[in-house]
Amino acid sequence: MAAAKSVKKQAAEDKFLNRELSWIEFNARVLREGLRGDIPLLEQLTFLSIVTSNFNEFFQVRVASVKRLLKNAPGGKDISGRTPKQQLKDISARAREVMSEQQDALKKKIVPALAREGFVYKRPAQFTEQQKEFAQEIFKAQILPLLTPLRTDSDEFPKVANLKWHAAFLLKPIAGIKIARQEFAPKPGSQVVALVQIPDAIPSLVWLPSDKEIVKEFTTVSDLVLQYGSQLFDGYESSQALLFNLALDADFAVDEDANDIVQAMQEVLVARQSSFAVRMVCDKRSSELQKFLAQKLKLKSDDIYAFDGLLDAAALCEVGDAENTDHLRNKRWENFPNAALPEDEPYWDAIKRRDVILHVPYESYNPVVKFLNDAADDPNVLSIKMTLYRTGRGSPIISALEKAARNGKQVTVLVELKARFDEERNIAWAEELERAGVLVVYGLVNLKVHAKILMVIRREEDSFKRYVHLATGNYNPRTARIYSDLSLFTANHEIANDATKFFNIVTGYSALQKMKYLSMAPVDLKSKLLLMIQREIELSTPQTPGLIIAKMNSLADEEVIAALYRANRAGVRVMLNVRGICMLLPGVPGMSENIRVVSIVDRYLEHSRVFYFQNGASPEIYLASADWMPRNLDRRIELMFPILDAAAFKEIKHVLDVYFESNINSYELKSDGSWVALKPKPGEPVKRAQEILYNEYKARAEKNKAPKTRFTVRRK
Repeated sequence: MAAAKSVKKQAAEDKFLNRELSWIEFNARVLREGLRGDIPLLEQLTFLSIVTSNFNEFFQVRVASVKRLLKNAPGGKDISGRTPKQQLKDISARAREVMSEQQDALKKKIVPALAREGFVYKRPAQFTEQQKEFAQEIFKAQILPLLTPLRTDSDEFPKVANLKWHAAFLLKPIAGIKIARQEFAPKPGSQVVALVQIPDAIPSLVWLPSDKEIVKEFTTVSDLVLQYGSQLFDGYESSQALLFNLALDADFAVDEDANDIVQAMQEVLVARQSSFAVRMVCDKRSSELQKFLAQKLKLKSDDIYAFDGLLDAAALCEVGDAENTDHLRNKRWENFPNAALPEDEPYWDAIKRRDVILHVPYESYNPVVKFLNDAADDPNVLSIKMTLYRTGRGSPIISALEKAARNGKQVTVLVELKARFDEERNIAWAEELERAGVLVVYGLVNLKVHAKILMVIRREEDSFKRYVHLATGNYNPRTARIYSDLSLFTANHEIANDATKFFNIVTGYSALQKMKYLSMAPVDLKSKLLLMIQREIELSTPQTPGLIIAKMNSLADEEVIAALYRANRAGVRVMLNVRGICMLLPGVPGMSENIRVVSIVDRYLEHSRVFYFQNGASPEIYLASADWMPRNLDRRIELMFPILDAAAFKEIKHVLDVYFESNINSYELKSDGSWVALKPKPGEPVKRAQEILYNEYKARAEKNKAPKTRFTVRRK
C-alpha cells in the first residue's frame, strides 16, 4: 500500500510541457535555421516561409480546437495545468514573438541581402516615373480584370477565403458625384469598406523596368492592388487601405455515420471555407480598418498579428525563379540507388535473400515505384494490397496501381479520405482508382488509417509468396525527396502472415487476431511500448543500466511520458530525438535527470520513427508509422514493426547513433523548457547528422558503381 502511494505521489510530481507551446518552440527552431548566416540566402528565405505555412496550419487546427474548448469546457485544464483561456493567452504571446522575429528578419536581413545580390524590392512610393507608368499599365491590363470587390454593409459579412491575402479599403464619396440608383449606395451611417482578394492565379512578384543593368527591381501584386485598387470604386476614393490574411477554423470532423462517406467529406470541405476566423495577420497601415475587421469577424486583440513590412515570405521565394540564382541555394544533394536492389531486374530474389532497408531521401524512392510497377507487369503476381494516406498529384504510385488493375491483378487500396488538407485530392484519385478497376476501401469509422503497408502476392512454383513493404512515411514520391523516412522490404513469412491479418481486419469483418511481429494501434501498439519500457525498468541495474533510444516527430502521450519518468527513476538512460512537440521535461532531478531530448532541423524534414530498447543483452529495434501521441496510439490505425535482419538492424542503429552525435543543426531541450542550439566544443569536429548520412550513402553508391576487380588466371 505504501509503495502504491509513493508511486502516485511521484506521478503527481511529474511535469508536462504544454502541447501547443511546445509546437511553437518547434517553429521557433525552424526560424532559427532561417536566421543562420552560414546557409545560402534563398534557403534562409525557405525556412522563413515554412514558419508561415506551419503557423497557418497550427492556427487552423490547434488554436481552433482550443477556442472550442474555451466555449465548451472553459474550466478544464490540460496536463500542463492550463485552462483554455490561459493556453490562448500564452499561445498568442509566444506566437507573436516568433512571428515578430520572422518579420524583422524579412525586413532587416532578407530584403537588404537580396538587394546586395541585385534583387531590389520597391514599394509604389519608391517607383520612378517610368516604373509608375509601367505599374499602372500592368495593373489595368493584368490585375484589375481578376479583381472582385466585395461590399461589407449588407446584412451578412462577405465570405473571406481562408489563407488568401485580401486588401480592405475605407472609402469616401468624391464630392460632387451622385450615385445614380440608391440601391447601390451604402447604408446610411455605415462605414464604406470594401474587400478585394489578391489574385493568386498570377505570380506574386511584378518585375519592374530599371535603368540599372545588373539590378532587377520588383514589387508585389499586393502592393499594386493597395496602390491602385481604388479604381474599382467609381465615385469613391480610398482614404485608408489594409492588407490582411485570415486563418479559418479547419478542425472539422466528418460524419462517420453518413451513408456516403465521400459526400460527407465533401460537405466538410465546403463548411471549412465558411468557418469562424481564428487569426488575422495584417499590416499596420490602418488601425481603423483593423478595428472594423476585428469587430465583424469577432476577433479579439490577441487574435490580430499586425506588422510592418513585406508580410508574405512565400512571395519573396519567387525571386528564386529568376536567372542566376543558383549560388543562392544549397548545393544539390543526389538521391542514390539502393545497393541491395538491382536496377535492371525485379526485386523478388533480392528481397527473398534478405530484408532490405530503404532510407529516403538519401536513397532514391524509385525502388518503391519500381516494386509496384514490376508487380503490375509480372504475370505471376495475383494481388496487390496497400494503404494510402497522402500520395500527391500525378503520382506514379496511382499509375502503377491502375496499370495493375488493367492487367487483371486483384488490387485493393485502403484510402484514408480524412487526411487533413488532402481530402479533396484523395477523393479525386480514389475515384480515379475505382474507374480503373481497383477495389477502394474508404478507411474505418472513427479511426484514421495512418499505417503505411504494401503487400504483393505472387505465384512461385507450386505456392504463393508474399512480399511486404512497411514504412514510416507516406507513399508520396514528391515528399520522399525532402522527408527523411525509413522503410523495409521483406519476404519474412511471419511478417507476411501478420500483414494478411492486418488487411483482413481493416478491409473486412475479421475479428482481431494476435499478430506475431506487427503491433497495431489502437489495439496493442501502445501496450507493447509500455511493456517494453517496463521490461527495461526491470532489467536495469546500477552496473548495467537500461537504455531506450527513440526518434519521432512528436511526444505527447501522458501514459508513455509517465512511463519514461518511471524508467528514469529506475536508472534507465533515455535518449529522445523529437522533431516537433515534446511534452516531456528532461533534466529534472528525481524525475528526468537521465533523459536527454534533442531535435534536428536541417534541409530534410525529419519524419522517421525509430525505437531502440536495450532489453538486457538482446537489443530490439522497431520502426513505426506512429508518433507517441494520443491521436496516433489511441485514435488511428498505425503499425509498428521489428527489424529482424542483422544487417538491417546494424544499419538503423548506426543512423540513430549519428543523430545523437550531431552537434550542429541540432537543439537540446533543457530542464527549464528552453531549446538550446548545440555547437561543437573547442577542438571538436563539426558533426552534422544529415551531411554525415548523405556522404555515407554517397560513398556506398560510388563503391557499388565501381567496376569489379577481375583476376586473370595464368595458363600454360
